[in-house]
Amino acid sequence: MTHDSLATQLEFAVDTAWRAGRATLAHFQTGVAAETKPDLSPVTIADRAAEALCRELIEARYPRDGILGEELGETRPGARRRWIVDPIDGTRSFLHGVPLYSVLLALEEEGETVLGVIHLPALNETVWAARGAGCWWDGRRALVSEIDRLEDATVLTSEGKFPDEASGLAWRRLAAHAANARTWGDAYGYALVATGRAEAMLDPQVGPWDVAPLKPIIEEAGGVLTDWTGASAHLGTSAIATNAALARAVRQLVTGEA
Repeated sequence: MTHDSLATQLEFAVDTAWRAGRATLAHFQTGVAAETKPDLSPVTIADRAAEALCRELIEARYPRDGILGEELGETRPGARRRWIVDPIDGTRSFLHGVPLYSVLLALEEEGETVLGVIHLPALNETVWAARGAGCWWDGRRALVSEIDRLEDATVLTSEGKFPDEASGLAWRRLAAHAANARTWGDAYGYALVATGRAEAMLDPQVGPWDVAPLKPIIEEAGGVLTDWTGASAHLGTSAIATNAALARAVRQLVTGEA
């Protein structure tokens, strides 16, 4: 069994995400066709190819580790360590030739994600973090912003349409208090928060592969990541990321407590 340090595992994860990103670029802006999954979300040959490559690289390097991927399911579910893969986060953006999609990769150990990577292939940007090692953006230290007034903040969401009236109302409450409200969504929005380019990013519905890499990235950048109830969960079904200064104010508005 390979006994690599966390730093070595992070280096492997960054390289794996970059390679998977190259696989997606082979299909980007080519008019690639999409299929519709049972949950009505789209999937393409690029999603499957990128996840297959990640799995191949992980199996070769860490053959005893589990793998959970959005497109190809779970391998070795009882393993102590598990790699979590989203080969294209933002498939709809990808399909429309919009460069804000990403490859997401995380390593979970004993119920906690210890490292995470957001790689944005079409933008040639990568944000990564490991527990205790800080958050990094293309080789420079990444930190959340210090903005402490919602009136000065930029807030983001992936949603143009919300799954229910309550989540739509929560977003409208937050957006009404902010300086800027935009739908620069999916993992790109979380990368913006981690690098200090936005103050809050929220999604009312997410999968485990969407959230897993975000917790170490946001927290190592000095921010706060929770679900919409305020609970700290790395595999939650909803997500809010903020800088530290606005964490309480944003969550009060989202929950309607403000």
